[in-house]
Amino acid sequence: MASYALVATTTWIVFTVAGITAAIHAVLSSRTSEGAIAWAISLVTFPYVSLPCYLIFGRRRFLGYRSALEEALEVHAEQTASIAESLVPFFLDFKGPRADTLRFLEEISNLPFTHGNRAELLVDGEATFRAIIEAIENAQDYVLMQFYIVRDDATSRRVLDALTAAAKRGVKVSFLYDEIGSWLLTSRYLRELRESGVAVSSFRSTKGHHLNIFQLNFRNHRKATIVDGRVGFIGGINLGDEYVVPTRRYGKWRDTHLRITGPAVMSLQLVFLADWYWATRTFLDLQPRPQVPCGEDNVMVLPTGPIYTDERSILFMIEMIDAARHRLWIATPYFVPDPAVLAVIRRAALRHVDVRILLPEKADHFAVWLAAFAYVPELIDDGVRVFSYMPGFMHQKVMLIDDDLASVGTINFDNRSLRLNFEHTAVVQNKAFAASVADMLLEDFARSKRLTIEDLAKRSQLFWFGARLARLFEPVL
Repeated sequence: MASYALVATTTWIVFTVAGITAAIHAVLSSRTSEGAIAWAISLVTFPYVSLPCYLIFGRRRFLGYRSALEEALEVHAEQTASIAESLVPFFLDFKGPRADTLRFLEEISNLPFTHGNRAELLVDGEATFRAIIEAIENAQDYVLMQFYIVRDDATSRRVLDALTAAAKRGVKVSFLYDEIGSWLLTSRYLRELRESGVAVSSFRSTKGHHLNIFQLNFRNHRKATIVDGRVGFIGGINLGDEYVVPTRRYGKWRDTHLRITGPAVMSLQLVFLADWYWATRTFLDLQPRPQVPCGEDNVMVLPTGPIYTDERSILFMIEMIDAARHRLWIATPYFVPDPAVLAVIRRAALRHVDVRILLPEKADHFAVWLAAFAYVPELIDDGVRVFSYMPGFMHQKVMLIDDDLASVGTINFDNRSLRLNFEHTAVVQNKAFAASVADMLLEDFARSKRLTIEDLAKRSQLFWFGARLARLFEPVL
């Protein structure tokens, strides 16, 4: 009995001290005063429950990645320098009214804007997978592929067949997936890749330092394919049937991917190489062929993630939105914006910019979908036109600025994308490309219902209570 009391007392002391220590850490590091207060009170009051939660959900930085990247750059300086040198002839000379915006975006990216690219929209899954498989079938040297979600279904097996065939004919193939996003992926799928000669790895968020075992709340949300350093793919589409075959619950998934040819592909490749090095501690020594101009698009790849202290996703959104002079169109499946991002959207509308936001009518994450409605009335009051996409689930992440600037990538308007996920997006400056994005979004708006204050007033008080309650959880949605 005495030993039991001693154990209980010791446990209470340990948790109390640890809770107080964690509460101090929360006060010093939480990004908002509300978050700091909430964590501090719960850690001091209920340390048994709140301490494990804080270790997983209270972390703001992903440990080890930057030091691994610095190690790779030092050990493999010659290889990385050759990639950088191949881009120098294509560096963009910033001129004209967009110069300051493009220069700022390049500064936060640490990757260059390059000219001589061709960016092509791929609307929905079938067009995307057809283009990716065609590129893999034409690969001569190497294929690099990463997805957040990979399933073992008919669509992913089409890609698997193309990858294994490429590997068997001597192409170097590397395949990276997020183990949490792909938690349903079968061992059989991975085994078939490995047996054909494909190098396979999960992102391994928890590897490295012993404290990294708590990095479960971070995800690698990137989706990219690079073939021979000459053609690259980036966008919102994961590797699964739902992007091709309508589902019973959501109907047809609406998403957008991008096919890039030209020097900007090497920037996309550098992002992949960094993720691969973190996961495997091996550097893929690939020798890309000399770059040649492929089109008239200026393109930059922006990687973001929880390794930076400056919250680059938020800076990117603020700069893009603030650059709008007469048009700002946004398509996002999850709209729980940071207060600073919400403020510049409202300011754009009050400057009489044509602000339109396209959201899904159907929800795959109910709390996030519900929280978005808490923002809609005030946006409509400011002049923002909000649309609800009707035919199926809308999953694309696209922004269009005026007549010459657009982005397609993986970044959502929610806290997870802005602060917790590894993301990337392609920023394209060209009037012809922007016109193609405008045409695509106009078709989406035509399939959508415009939300009005009158429509919203018909929803129940219980609905609005739920929306406002969900909004309170914005830091964790």
